[in-house]
Amino acid sequence: MFCNQCEQTAKGQGCTIMGVCGKSGDVAALQDLLTYAVQGLSLVAVEGRKVNVVDKDVDHFVLQAIFACLTNVDFDPLRFQNWITACVKHREALKAKVKAAGGNVTFSSPAASYTPAGSIAELVAQGEALDFMQKLDENEDLRSLKQITVYGLRGLAAYADHASILGKEDESIYVYIHETMAELTRSGQDLGALVALVLKCGEVNIKAMELLDAGNTEAYGHPVPTEVPLGAKTGKAILITGHDLRDLELLLKQTEGKGINIYTHGEMLPCHGYPELKKYSHFYGHFGTAWQNQAKEFPEFPGAILFTTNCIQKPADSYKANVFTTGLVGWPDLVHIGDDKDFSPVIERALALPGFTEDTDKGSVLCGFARNTVLGVADKVIDAVKSKAIRHFFLVGGCDGAKPGRNYYTDFVEQVPQDCMVLTLACGKFRFFDKKLGDIGGIPRLLDVGQCNDAYSAIQIAVALAGAFECGVNDLPLSMVLSWYEQKAVVILLSLFSLGIKDIRLGPSLPAFISPNVLNVLVENFDCKPIAATAKEDLETILA
Repeated sequence: MFCNQCEQTAKGQGCTIMGVCGKSGDVAALQDLLTYAVQGLSLVAVEGRKVNVVDKDVDHFVLQAIFACLTNVDFDPLRFQNWITACVKHREALKAKVKAAGGNVTFSSPAASYTPAGSIAELVAQGEALDFMQKLDENEDLRSLKQITVYGLRGLAAYADHASILGKEDESIYVYIHETMAELTRSGQDLGALVALVLKCGEVNIKAMELLDAGNTEAYGHPVPTEVPLGAKTGKAILITGHDLRDLELLLKQTEGKGINIYTHGEMLPCHGYPELKKYSHFYGHFGTAWQNQAKEFPEFPGAILFTTNCIQKPADSYKANVFTTGLVGWPDLVHIGDDKDFSPVIERALALPGFTEDTDKGSVLCGFARNTVLGVADKVIDAVKSKAIRHFFLVGGCDGAKPGRNYYTDFVEQVPQDCMVLTLACGKFRFFDKKLGDIGGIPRLLDVGQCNDAYSAIQIAVALAGAFECGVNDLPLSMVLSWYEQKAVVILLSLFSLGIKDIRLGPSLPAFISPNVLNVLVENFDCKPIAATAKEDLETILA
């Protein structure tokens, strides 16, 4: 086993025995094998488009297959066996269509003719022999850029899949994914070509996030400022975590009138701000934070727990019976809700569990400060900047994680001066989301922009402010201090680079898959830098 795709990878180099995330060596090998099989399918898809053979089922399959390999999504070997088998079936069926249309179906890459073994154990052996990531390229720097691209593709596929579920698609995204997966089967590219491929991934991801934003807002309305209770209400309960707004909507509909209150966890918190979701009276509050307390929070929740899109962490045996998954999420021995989205098993389990036996008041937090809300008070913000009431903006966001060192982000927000504002998004905010920072001229100093994909909202806010001040985004009194954990954070960083945004601070540690020379390229072109040892040091440097 070798996996270095997340921030918590062992010794900052790579997991070689068991993933820090809980992923087994078998699953790691199967994920590599699935990625390899998708490369073969993409080679055929690229040739197919040359002769006007486009299979939407193939496009959707590739999105999901790539997404399934993202950290903390699917850990079930049987499901990966099914993915790999289905991938090869799609490839052979598409080959026949392309050949019939007069297209090329002869390839030098063995990925296009790969035959899967018959058992999981044999598939694992194939994946281990493949040693996929290490053999992307013999040159360390080219291999680093190819790894960045693979991991960026996983984040891109996640956002594009979320958007597709809501009926939002763009042909250019599928074209890029297929062409890039095909390109990664080849060798001999120069550094500049691969740097361009990496930045293109970020550019295409902006389109995917824009589509997802449109899907969410058209279906559920633009988020509005909303106060969300952190305590509990007496009654039966279901906790929903992950990112999928459609699953939440369906759950709310299916639990109406059943005496069950719905609580969010992690990145589902921003859902409370959407008008078409908040209208449900049993959509109550938010329970828990994110990574740092999950081992304690989930067993303490007295109802059923539903994982959507990201499984987050392996459920312990003590409460496994209360956990259900949906979408791409999979762990062995967990009940998975199928494509019919019938949440009856979750509802029945919630009704059988005690729920909350009394009301508790643990305060509240505000969410719903996406671009529509913030730009709605842009005149006040601009006046406050011009009058020096607001000195600086900080975007402090990204992923959370369990590894020590992330207290930096709490320290940073707590130490931000009173004349500065903090925008935040993604699950990294749960280090400080309940801090009471007050306001400036009636505008809260801590603004929750939303989920990780709502980086699109943050970008639109920055672009609008830059337009108002007639300057570039890099000239704004705005600094980005980001945390990363998995591949969605990787592709968001690539999106920021593709826009030319500079002087980004990244932590808690830099990715193990970035070679020293590639890091130098990022530093020279984008002035990207690691966070300092202390928040105070970075604040003093930024505000000097």
